[in-house]
Amino acid sequence: MADLLAAYPGAQRAIFRKYHIGGCSSCGFQQEETLAQVCERNGNLPVAEVLAHIQSSHEQDKQILIEPKELAAQRHQNPALRLLDVRSREEHDAARIEGAILVSQPLMQEIMGRWPKDELFVIVDHQGKQSLDAAAYFLGHGLTNVRCLRGGMDAWSQEVDEAIPRYRLA
Repeated sequence: MADLLAAYPGAQRAIFRKYHIGGCSSCGFQQEETLAQVCERNGNLPVAEVLAHIQSSHEQDKQILIEPKELAAQRHQNPALRLLDVRSREEHDAARIEGAILVSQPLMQEIMGRWPKDELFVIVDHQGKQSLDAAAYFLGHGLTNVRCLRGGMDAWSQEVDEAIPRYRLA
């Protein structure tokens, strides 16, 4: 599963959404397991069908991603473009894109209650994995113009602003 999740970062979300696999301890899987093993112990699901679903979800995820240089150009054209940072406070304090807003409970309430449903905003995380989960949440609640920074802060610091330090989570 580790290789599958590396190739398809949204795979866990995809198989949980359709098959209720991987979202909690009772239906979780180990990184060392194969997709075939996971399918076998979950009602002998057809591996090809599950893989096709993961690949389809991955293609949908790719439509949400924005390249770092494209985001930089859009921010240049529209300095008011909102960036939501879904990392921890410590990560945000250590390395951030200027103007990015750290997500908090009050901010979530403001977004859900007051932001225009079609306003573009971009979600930023460390390496572009958790942002897709956040985007799925917002899209599921009717916000229609949500994007995610492909590769997260790590890609931004390599491709756009090398002055922002890269870091590794322990």
